[in-house]
Amino acid sequence: MSTENANAAGDFAFTKESAQLAKAEIAKYPKGREASAVMPILMIAQRQNDGWLPQDAMEQVADMVGLAPIRVYEVASFYTMYNLQPVGKNHVQVCTNIACMLKGSDEVVKVCKKRLGIKFGETSTDGNFTLSEVECLGACVNAPMMQINDDFYEDLDGKTTEAVLGALAKGETPAPGPQSGRKGCEPADGLTTLGKSKPKTTSKKGKG
Repeated sequence: MSTENANAAGDFAFTKESAQLAKAEIAKYPKGREASAVMPILMIAQRQNDGWLPQDAMEQVADMVGLAPIRVYEVASFYTMYNLQPVGKNHVQVCTNIACMLKGSDEVVKVCKKRLGIKFGETSTDGNFTLSEVECLGACVNAPMMQINDDFYEDLDGKTTEAVLGALAKGETPAPGPQSGRKGCEPADGLTTLGKSKPKTTSKKGKG
């Protein structure tokens, strides 16, 4: 694991609120199984620390759940949802896996790079945006999509991608979810089987 800039944030310490959240995660597991809470506690630490994990934060998590620090480093370096380097205020993660690629993720990537003035793996000079390329984010039916911090923005095209990034640059919070106007993952052309029409009913007449 690269530890360059790992302690750039200085000495990490859980806030009272974060410590309570961590204890609540540990309490979900039987005594002796505290290590099972390592992943959610790493996420608590990351959210407290502006979206990334310094080395001292990982070491505190290790102490908290009774693991050797190397075991926590292994977890944090394996899963891409953990960031071991500082990221911008808005971490823009664009999915380029097959479903998003077939639905136009190339255009989303093009707009992101042009609008933000950075490439994948870079952070804007103002520290406002970091751009990352990621694999499947689990919303293939709403492809193409991108995740920004904890929010999903789906059904994107060049215009809507520009609108989302522009709103964030102004300090606004654009509404997450499909940007095409459809609700959730309903059919893009509107409801069919679950539409407003009522099923036909038949009545049975008695004999005699």
